[in-house]
Amino acid sequence: MAPNNERRRFLKGLGAAGIAGLAGCIGSPDGEETTTTSGGGGGTTTTSGGGGGGGDGSPDVITVIGYPESGIQLFRDYYNLSDGSEQILVPDGLRSNTLPDQVGNDMANVTGTAPAAGGPNQEAFDSLFQEEFGAAPSVFTSQSYDSVAVLILANAAAGANSGTDIRDQLRRIANPSGEEFGPENFVDAVEAAAAGDDINYQGASSAVNFDDKGDPASAAYDVWTFDRANQSSPAQDTQNFESENPDGSGPMADSAPGSDSREVKVGILLPETGDLAAVGQPMINAARLPALQVNDAGINITVDAQVQDTQTSPDSGVAAAQSLVNAGYPAVCGSASSGVNVPVSQQVFIPNKVVGCSPSSTALSVSNLDDDDYIFRTAPSDFLQGRVMAQVASERLGGSSAATLFVNNDYGQQLSDRFSEVFESEFGGTVTNKVAFNIGESSYTSVVEQALGQ
Repeated sequence: MAPNNERRRFLKGLGAAGIAGLAGCIGSPDGEETTTTSGGGGGTTTTSGGGGGGGDGSPDVITVIGYPESGIQLFRDYYNLSDGSEQILVPDGLRSNTLPDQVGNDMANVTGTAPAAGGPNQEAFDSLFQEEFGAAPSVFTSQSYDSVAVLILANAAAGANSGTDIRDQLRRIANPSGEEFGPENFVDAVEAAAAGDDINYQGASSAVNFDDKGDPASAAYDVWTFDRANQSSPAQDTQNFESENPDGSGPMADSAPGSDSREVKVGILLPETGDLAAVGQPMINAARLPALQVNDAGINITVDAQVQDTQTSPDSGVAAAQSLVNAGYPAVCGSASSGVNVPVSQQVFIPNKVVGCSPSSTALSVSNLDDDDYIFRTAPSDFLQGRVMAQVASERLGGSSAATLFVNNDYGQQLSDRFSEVFESEFGGTVTNKVAFNIGESSYTSVVEQALGQ
């Protein structure tokens, strides 16, 4: 599904790296010819006509877009074929702190980008998460907390477990104006919302101001590396961005009826198993935290939060989402991967008038769903991440040529295309190959060889 660039709010960089000027088309540059051939491991290889091909040697940078479970075998195969002289660039989907141990390599040549916890109440959330679960927050945990938090607040303001009413209250409780609340005083925010007061939730991942597409109007990105010895992926730099309208925009209710002494229902649809299991459990813990805060407080509002496992599978995700809808959950935090979120939204949430708010589905196509305003997310679009990755590849890693090796779904294809377009048009780089792979293969040797130009 082609993004509608005329309706998209372009983001401009405000961080130290000065990332700016995000105008441009999604996809291949005009006039570029492409050919597609069969690839090993069930994937396909798309070779850019202007890129010079892979026969002249390995590219300076290989951008690998995928998930941890498949990434284990893919990186094992890569290090068996290469001495690691190429710079590897990965997005948030591969930010698993245990990946180097599972691969059996320090992965010192890997640099990553990921949406960061850059909200005004990040520190408060970090403390709450550490206290409750005895571990530091990880990738997309702050976005998961914020997703459930705003769904609870919108439900409290609506005074009913109604998807349509919750939809209409989301921007009202999240965007300016109103009294500001955050994770630290979240219970007070719930009571104020239930009383019909004007509130402005200020989150951990961002200020959580939704634009007219249901996307965050501000975001932060980490540039990170693996630290195998400490099983961590510390940020080396964090850059903050906001849209041309940082206060957000879009339809919302003028007032809130509210209601006291009732149960708020919220679903949590995230991966406990499958390719994203490694990052899914911390996200689930973070998503459960707002409900725990409310239920432990002993106020007149209680929260029924039910978790369903997507198994990182479109079919399983749709079935799990349908179970939540059948059980009467009017709003759902999820799903995680865009390959699951898009069919779940189209087949379950939208037709049943259920609000979906994903903490980590970042594909460009999510912004362009014909969703009647039922689909939101607290993670920023890959339109920005592709731009950030292109700049990191060129300026931080010094690459003038790059290949992409991407999981064969909306997330992988669209992020590969966005990275390639910006890397070539704005940074003067050459993309030698775009190679797709399928999850769950026993070997990725063939597709890795193609990305390496061997």
